Amino acid sequence: MSLFAIALIVAAAFVHAAWNYLAKRVGGSPVFVWLFAAVSALLYAPLALIILVSQNVTLDATRGGFIVGSGVIHALYFLALQRGYSVGDLSLVYPLARGTGPLLSTLAAILFFGEHPSFLALVGTGLVVAGVFLLTWSATARVAARAARQQRAWAIGYGLLTGILIATYTLWDKQAVSALMIPPLVYENLAAFSRALILAPLGLRNWDRVRFEWRVHRKEILGVAFLSPLSYLLVLTAMITTPVSYVAPARELSILIGAFIGARFLSEGDVRRRLTAAGAIAAGVIALALG
Repeated sequence: MSLFAIALIVAAAFVHAAWNYLAKRVGGSPVFVWLFAAVSALLYAPLALIILVSQNVTLDATRGGFIVGSGVIHALYFLALQRGYSVGDLSLVYPLARGTGPLLSTLAAILFFGEHPSFLALVGTGLVVAGVFLLTWSATARVAARAARQQRAWAIGYGLLTGILIATYTLWDKQAVSALMIPPLVYENLAAFSRALILAPLGLRNWDRVRFEWRVHRKEILGVAFLSPLSYLLVLTAMITTPVSYVAPARELSILIGAFIGARFLSEGDVRRRLTAAGAIAAGVIALALG
């Protein structure tokens, strides 16, 4: 993996953890997902249009299908993630989702794309994933109340579902930017428009809720609308020249930042376990870089 790709992924990790913190603060409203998708599409549209025209990008049926498909997958991803945040802690849902995603996408990249990561890179992948799941697991997570156990089970379920969707869109979007050569900003922006259109009925049917979300959570909506595409654009750019089996696990640096945010701003403890998990993730990323 090149130093440029590593720099992109590290920057993306910080941005990604930041927007997830904002999303967690809001909760699980589907209307919130629609609002930041629509704002994001409008926000990045001028830049996307400049690239579309200046580079004379052709959007045929195949490219259009990938763009719409990405919009559908990301819509499901954001809905599942927000539902997870509505019933579970950031330190549970976020690491579980981020850990499941690269594990599945790396395996799929090897099976379907014929990628052949080195042994050291595979060791790095294992360390990253092990660190993420260690960060998720806690011996003190036994809860007495049945309702609390059920809520935790739902949070785990949404975390796993989100991870599956992460793996799906990682492989899907990798093909779009590397094989079909769609410029990342154009691809992400048009996918955001697709996502906003897909989720539009949720907003139109709940217009009072839309007005409430905008009035109360305007800063979070604008923050996620700007930061979420930015983090993924950095990743898409790295994926143009770097195999998925390297990029997907390396993205999990965001777990380190998310753990700090949880401890610092959401009062989530268990410092020793977090530090051990963080060390495993850091070692895994170094192995990926060397591999």
